[in-house]
Amino acid sequence: MVVTVTLSTRLACTADEAWERVHTSALLMHVAAPLIRFTPKGRAAFPAIWQPGEYRAWMWLFGLIPIGWQAIVISEPPPEGATRFVRDNGYGPLIRRWDHWIAITPLDDGTTHYVDRVDIDAGLLTPLIVAFARVFYAHRQRRWRELARTGFAALKG
Repeated sequence: MVVTVTLSTRLACTADEAWERVHTSALLMHVAAPLIRFTPKGRAAFPAIWQPGEYRAWMWLFGLIPIGWQAIVISEPPPEGATRFVRDNGYGPLIRRWDHWIAITPLDDGTTHYVDRVDIDAGLLTPLIVAFARVFYAHRQRRWRELARTGFAALKG
């Protein structure tokens, strides 16, 4: 059973700024915290800039409780008009399908329409994972809005 979760928000930054940031591992770590912490599975660190390909990550609930590994499978589907996409067609032993699409669309006022859409198949755990995904993406989008509002200050080192 595949269930789709979709959430959207408006970001107080340009679509180009959002597009640049969505490709960084620093953004993922920031917007996922403190609900989920990702650490690389293996010795190599995550790249500063995500490139198309597969990355393996250990996941930690609240940064402390191990919940297994997940493959992060990055691609960039072709744009549709002004909307650009990043796709993580992930999977793992707990979640068979985590097909996450991020859509970034410029708005006339210089802000960005941002959408998270994920198709989830976790077998019997699907309803539980779907409920968590709704909370997780609402949290991520709140963190995105805070970052955009502050000019991504928390990511500047």
